[in-house]
Amino acid sequence: ATAAALGLLPLGKTQSPESLLDIAARKVAEKWPFQRVEERFERIPEPVQRRIVYWSFPRSEREICMYSSFNTGAEDPAAAPGGTTA
Repeated sequence: ATAAALGLLPLGKTQSPESLLDIAARKVAEKWPFQRVEERFERIPEPVQRRIVYWSFPRSEREICMYSSFNTGAEDPAAAPGGTTA
């Protein structure tokens, strides 16, 4: 009996297993920064590089906001280093 026949998946939808390349690239990206991977290994095939870079970026909106924030922690912009005082 198939998963669709059992009602586990919507009709017409199938799931395919994650590729070994994606699994390995995700694990590498979770553990090491891409720059370190480039420094450590002389030759990395381009498809492997692309998948490591893909998995290196944050997935959740919260993480994206956290990493893209330029807030220095100072509440008053004038109090930040290089800020102007009026």
